[in-house]
Amino acid sequence: MTAAMASLIRPFSGLRPAPGAAAQVAAPPYDVLNVEEARARAAGKPWSFLHVSRPEIDLAEGTDPYDPTVYRQGASAFGCMQVEGVLRRDPAPRYYVYRLSQGQHTQTGLVAVASVAAYESGRIRRHELTRPEKEDDRVRHMEALGAQTGPAFLTYRQDARIDGLVAGVTGEPPEVDFTADDGVRHSLWVVSAPEQIRALTDTFEALERLYIADGHHRSAAAARLAVARREVGRGPEAPWNYFLAVIFPGDQMQILAYHRVVKDLHGLSPPELLSRLGDSFEVTPSDSPVTPTRPGEIGLFLSNGWHRLVIRARLIPAADPVARLDVSLLSDHVLGPILGIRDLRRDPRIDFVGGIRGLVELERRVRSGEMAAAFALYPTRLADLMAVADAGLMMPPKSTWFEPKLADGLVSHLLD
Repeated sequence: MTAAMASLIRPFSGLRPAPGAAAQVAAPPYDVLNVEEARARAAGKPWSFLHVSRPEIDLAEGTDPYDPTVYRQGASAFGCMQVEGVLRRDPAPRYYVYRLSQGQHTQTGLVAVASVAAYESGRIRRHELTRPEKEDDRVRHMEALGAQTGPAFLTYRQDARIDGLVAGVTGEPPEVDFTADDGVRHSLWVVSAPEQIRALTDTFEALERLYIADGHHRSAAAARLAVARREVGRGPEAPWNYFLAVIFPGDQMQILAYHRVVKDLHGLSPPELLSRLGDSFEVTPSDSPVTPTRPGEIGLFLSNGWHRLVIRARLIPAADPVARLDVSLLSDHVLGPILGIRDLRRDPRIDFVGGIRGLVELERRVRSGEMAAAFALYPTRLADLMAVADAGLMMPPKSTWFEPKLADGLVSHLLD
């Protein structure tokens, strides 16, 4: 199958919570909670989608999350929710408009299924490498459930035509509207009118490309599953040739920083580290926490307090979309040459802290003695993400933290 044989996106018959049940079902994405957090969130909530997305919470403590029994447990919970009528399938293909509201921030996107062929051809662009074991996990989960339940988070350069079509949907009251425990409001509209469906399909088809913001493992796993199932036949319109996605315009996206913490200073004392940093940065002590306000500015917290680092302009390779990222500058001028951390994916001396946790978490981890240094970064800009993807390059791991997070369980894509 080629990209020319399939539309970029299409509507689908979503599996959704029954009227009034969405707040009981919706759950954070499977990969933002550890097993203890997931177990606590699902306690006393029999219809929480965490029983499907993190089924190890219903098995003995210490169960390997990749054990076959985990996937069988997830499939059992998923089937039970359908048998009990908690989840119901729409009778015909639909689109769904999904709005997330957090404080003063609002973003409104389209729930659709996106073409695997477009992903394979590069029309749906990625910017991160994936890990085989995490891909394997998502493939097994989809195979066990016969469904895609965790949507990929896609974006595109803002388009006034799409804005107008979406506004025409959200002018009516939403079918689903609730505020989750974390304060994020989730609203969902169902698009069933044939003329609206056609207009959305055609307008998205006119876009040059889409970009994966978050969900690289889900997208890659869906592509692997499609390749495996193509031998069965049914042609390019078979459901497994598309993957579940929520697609937001780029001008509404909110990216937070992804900070770094390191366990030791590679044999250096704090004063020695600061002296070494002076070769590449202007280093200034700060009496208060340093929140970077522009690219090239980094906050450093050590046992002796906060410091502001500003990269020397001559060291920023403006023509290289990856090397000019703050996460790359930190790796190329600090983590690698000074602290000896060259493999961010495997080195146990480094960890990552999502910006939603704030600088207080960075201070806590250093003050506790768990870590020796914390680096607060300026958020990667969406324009930089798109530039990397357009160049066919990959960003360093943990470069972006998108907030607010999509809920699992509001709409699932069945693969039958």
